[in-house]
Amino acid sequence: MALTLIQGAESVLADRAISQILAKAPGAVITQLDCNEIELGVITDSLAPSLFGDARVVVIREIQELTQDESEEISSYLENSDDGVHLVLWHKGGVKGKALLDKVKKSSPEIISAEAIKKDGDKAEFVKNEFARHGRKVSAGAVQALIDSLGSDMRELAGACSQLSADVEASKTISEKDVEKFQQGRIETTGYDVADAVLEGKVETALISLRQALSTGVDPILIVSALAASIRTMAKVSSLPRNANSYQAASSLGLPPWQIDKARRQLAGWTPTSLSSAVIALADCDSDIKGASADPIYALERTVLAISRSHSGSI
Repeated sequence: MALTLIQGAESVLADRAISQILAKAPGAVITQLDCNEIELGVITDSLAPSLFGDARVVVIREIQELTQDESEEISSYLENSDDGVHLVLWHKGGVKGKALLDKVKKSSPEIISAEAIKKDGDKAEFVKNEFARHGRKVSAGAVQALIDSLGSDMRELAGACSQLSADVEASKTISEKDVEKFQQGRIETTGYDVADAVLEGKVETALISLRQALSTGVDPILIVSALAASIRTMAKVSSLPRNANSYQAASSLGLPPWQIDKARRQLAGWTPTSLSSAVIALADCDSDIKGASADPIYALERTVLAISRSHSGSI
């Protein structure tokens, strides 16, 4: 049995580890499950033996959120595993779901760390490694400038490294001046700008923003992640009473007040049905860009158009 355990709350590192695993399994049947969206029995069905003996990769994200019965599905599989399946589990850390985590560890998985990056020294190392992935050199001043401006969000930091690598002349060492120039224009090319246009039903703006982001080197995975994060925020906020104070609700939702207010504005024009359809479309797109589609960029464009057009006031 192939078993991989990803541990830690840094989602950009977890997503990257999963992408690398999937890239090493060309031709495999890929199933990706998010614990917030699955129902009892889905895990068992996904891990059931294949009639055709296909190689398979099953990814289950955030297993700390599984119910006890769903956790038992994984435990039962570990006791009678399938050699044709590579099971990848992501646990964000903490005591939640520890019983299942202990059982997984007893099965001797490959363990990949995705621990939250909090220290400036670790953030600097992360930035340097990001530029190295793109084959670029970067000055110490540029590294610090990026950390100072974006260091609270590793996903945005990774996106900035990708964009700078694409924007700056290949023969140059990326400098602090390049970072300053990037900061002045970065609003036009972030994944969250694409997400905002999509969720506000601005079809043409969404497509233009998407193409700008892709042309400046933003990884499609980061764009999908931005969309997913925005939709999750909208779903959380949709449960609030209309008269609920955003400052009072911030603690219970784990969101800053400004983000709650923004999500409330974006919810206009969305129904539970259209929001559910958007989640399904995004899940399919996530699979497509991680190997299920021969043309992931086309799959992403198609999804951006479909979701933005689902908004009742789309323009």
